[in-house]
Amino acid sequence: MKRVLAFLKPYKFPIVIAYSLTFIELIIELLLPLFLGLMINDGIMNRNMDNIIMWGSIMLGLTLLAFICGIINSFYASHASNRFAYDIREKLFEKILSFSLSQLQRFPTSGLVTRFTNDVRQVQNTIYMALRIMTRAPLMVIGGVIMAFIVNAKLAAIFLVTVPLLVLFMLWVLRKASTYFHRVQNNVDGVNQLLQENLAGMRLIKAFVRRIFEIKRFTKANEELADSTRFTFRFVESSTPILLFVMNLSLIFILWFGNKQIMTGETSVGDVVTIGNYALRIAMSISMFSFIIMAFARAKASSDRLSEVLAINEKKVQDRAANPDIIKDGKIDFKNVSFTYPNMNQQVLQDISFSINAREKIAVLGATGSGKSTLFQLIPRLYDIKSGEIFIDDKDIQLYDLEDLRSQIGYVPQNPLLFSGSVTDNIVWGKKDATKEEVIQAAEDAQIHETIMALPEKYETVVSQKGVNLSGGQKQRISVARALIRRPKILMLDDSTSALDIDTESRLLDAIERDHCTTLIITQKIATAMRADRIILLDKGKVLAIGTHEELMKDSKLYYQIVESQFGKELRNVY
Repeated sequence: MKRVLAFLKPYKFPIVIAYSLTFIELIIELLLPLFLGLMINDGIMNRNMDNIIMWGSIMLGLTLLAFICGIINSFYASHASNRFAYDIREKLFEKILSFSLSQLQRFPTSGLVTRFTNDVRQVQNTIYMALRIMTRAPLMVIGGVIMAFIVNAKLAAIFLVTVPLLVLFMLWVLRKASTYFHRVQNNVDGVNQLLQENLAGMRLIKAFVRRIFEIKRFTKANEELADSTRFTFRFVESSTPILLFVMNLSLIFILWFGNKQIMTGETSVGDVVTIGNYALRIAMSISMFSFIIMAFARAKASSDRLSEVLAINEKKVQDRAANPDIIKDGKIDFKNVSFTYPNMNQQVLQDISFSINAREKIAVLGATGSGKSTLFQLIPRLYDIKSGEIFIDDKDIQLYDLEDLRSQIGYVPQNPLLFSGSVTDNIVWGKKDATKEEVIQAAEDAQIHETIMALPEKYETVVSQKGVNLSGGQKQRISVARALIRRPKILMLDDSTSALDIDTESRLLDAIERDHCTTLIITQKIATAMRADRIILLDKGKVLAIGTHEELMKDSKLYYQIVESQFGKELRNVY
């Protein structure tokens, strides 16, 4: 929790102001019963109107002052809590963007969303309430006991028994409730995850007629959330009757014993009223403890979840040099590279070795799960290898600054992702300082310019979330344009032309050839692979064969079978 509360340090001044005003409000609340007793003793019992007016005026003035302090306190408490939430959300977002993919896999997307929303809001609300009223309750208990002893120590002695017992009881409730609320937040993650899956896969759900099945899945997760929430709230709320019962017993004892003292002349009516008033205020404050316990328990559970993200060490890279590392040619060498994903035992790539010449066009073929996409992700260091070495221009990629390395690589993933914004926004996402001419040129090279010009707002047409208002081929080509606009030295296309027809794909590959960059293409199309200078054939994480189309047709039985499956009787035409 300390890691999260550290974000309050820049707001020490408003916090001090808020607590100072709370302290003033508290002092006034503690003085009012005392002045009430004095008004009874000096005014009402003696029938002295001047004393009644004097003490009444003082109490009215103090009440007005407490009201003003409360308003100002709310302003500073709101400022500190809102700025805290802003800062921690910004830090969380920055932190997540700094994660490696292996670090990111530790948290489901739904869990991160819950942390950004529910958890931050829970801690924010608790901080606001702590600055506004929460601290006043325990201080009222302590101050009320002290003031009661000042007025009449014998009557106040009952508090020495009840208050410590209640404090120990509340600490136990807080510890248990924190564990229960942590479970509740995990169940919220589960509900959010199912909701995200269903929204993303709505077309598939409808196509497979799985609506009833998904409703049952969601109902189960929702029931688990409801059950855990119900149990937790019942547990916390059950503490309130216990607290009030003990304090009411104390009040009854005070009235009974106070009456006996009045009858014997050991105390006055005003003192008994004052002690009773303090007992009522203590009881009211203690009745708030269940709310305070609930808020702090939820805040602690949420802050622990936020700390899980904030505590992960960012991957350290060397300081950027004055002159950035430049990929001049784009030559790539893999030497005995093996790779295993985090939290997995099976190797995805096993002892991979090959060399790619500068500006060479390489096609990568292989069955699903053979390691093609994994191979691509190692080049820009989306994952770091555990054994072996990868070189670009004869320099170990571990020695490149990550930003310099990735800024000179054009990467188009297997599933194209577009961001909300205009078409132009999505293309210049690849190069922030791109000119309009560069945008158009990249679109033309990606064979998407004419399609864009046919859109209602052309390049300013708004792309819906994830590009749902565009076809698969259009999204692929915009993604390619996003990679081409940076004129990379190394271009990697992960099955990024699968939705294109033969003619469009051919024109796209022609345009890429004119860029004279090292190009790697994962493809399932032999026609596409035939255009490459060489072909790498992967199978079960191993390089099965490397060579030209003609060489593999002669030397690789698997490659021959792949070609045969696609061309059939026309096999002789592909030699």
